[in-house]
Amino acid sequence: MKALIYDGPETIGYRDVPDPVPAPGEHLIRVSAVGICGSDMHAYLGHDDRRPAPLILGHEAAGVITGGPRDGERVTINPLVSCGVCPACKEGRENLCPQRQIISMPPREGAFAQFLTMPESNLIAVPEGVSLLKAALAEPLAVSWHAARLGLDALHPSMEKRALIIGGGTIGLAAALALKAMGCEAVSVLEPNPARRDYLSRKCGIDAIEQAEGAVPLVVDAVGYAATRATASVLASPGGVIVHIGLGEDTGGLDIRRMTLQEITFIGTYTYTNADFRDTANAMFDGRLGPLDWVESRDLSDGAAAFQDIRAGRVAAPKTVLIPKD
Repeated sequence: MKALIYDGPETIGYRDVPDPVPAPGEHLIRVSAVGICGSDMHAYLGHDDRRPAPLILGHEAAGVITGGPRDGERVTINPLVSCGVCPACKEGRENLCPQRQIISMPPREGAFAQFLTMPESNLIAVPEGVSLLKAALAEPLAVSWHAARLGLDALHPSMEKRALIIGGGTIGLAAALALKAMGCEAVSVLEPNPARRDYLSRKCGIDAIEQAEGAVPLVVDAVGYAATRATASVLASPGGVIVHIGLGEDTGGLDIRRMTLQEITFIGTYTYTNADFRDTANAMFDGRLGPLDWVESRDLSDGAAAFQDIRAGRVAAPKTVLIPKD
């Protein structure tokens, strides 16, 4: 099969690799669409030791089961594989499983390829009428669905359901859509890039702003740099909540003194539970997350150029999805 291979910092090759072979309990999937994630970009830049070269990246995927009793079934893929037997898994917190694996990290190759193998339990059927390109958005949407749920659950009942998201990329946009779907009264996205602000406002119907004014009960940091954590620390209302999704930088930024004196809750959030992924897929399929038409698609063979364009800031769309061809 053909695959897009990360060979080292800012170096990606498109070439032949052996076809994957399903293990017992797994299905072979012909990949129809796979999104480029921020974590793929971190790896591409050489900033992620968890993803050493050479490696097939990509974990936001949908496709068609090939062979077996579910042959021909259209599915979206939960890329997080958990053990199913540890206390975290038994409690429905599979994202905290100490044995968790995710495709695009060893030992599991990713989805920037024509074929992929996944366990039965990680596949969700996609209804007719929902494109597999849109179905590939389930993974990033689930990340933000999980974060939005945690943030709203932590918000004191006396506080307004009003939120500010820092960062207008895929995760930030998805957080805004999830919060709206969960009944948040007002949602804004703080985004410095004017082209992206225009895209979010015009194409996605999102209140995209250049500068925030006043305190906000719920702040979602979808970037994760010291500067954005500092912004979150300033903007969170007394008694409010900061939800931190981004993985841009490891340290710095938080105003611990203000957070302590103003009793601001800080929540770090990682991926999603199986229930979150199913709930997100259902919300996508029934239209609660909108038309999901904020995607740019390219051939998988054009993946190296897509990474370069994202790196250079030449892509206005929040999500680039790669399409493997036969």
